[in-house]
Amino acid sequence: MKQSEIKELSTADLQDKLGALKKNYTDLKMAHAITPLENPLELRSLRRAVARIATELTKRELQ
Repeated sequence: MKQSEIKELSTADLQDKLGALKKNYTDLKMAHAITPLENPLELRSLRRAVARIATELTKRELQ
């Protein structure tokens, strides 16, 4: 998810998406611990998407 897409979403949408992405990331991480993923770069992209959304939420709180 790109930063421009994140800025367009409302705060409630961002919180919902953050929860879903965190759950997805945790599930993928557990699956990767048991058997290697076909594309382990998915973990990196999910982790970075979570960080982007969390950063945007923090930025909105501070304003």
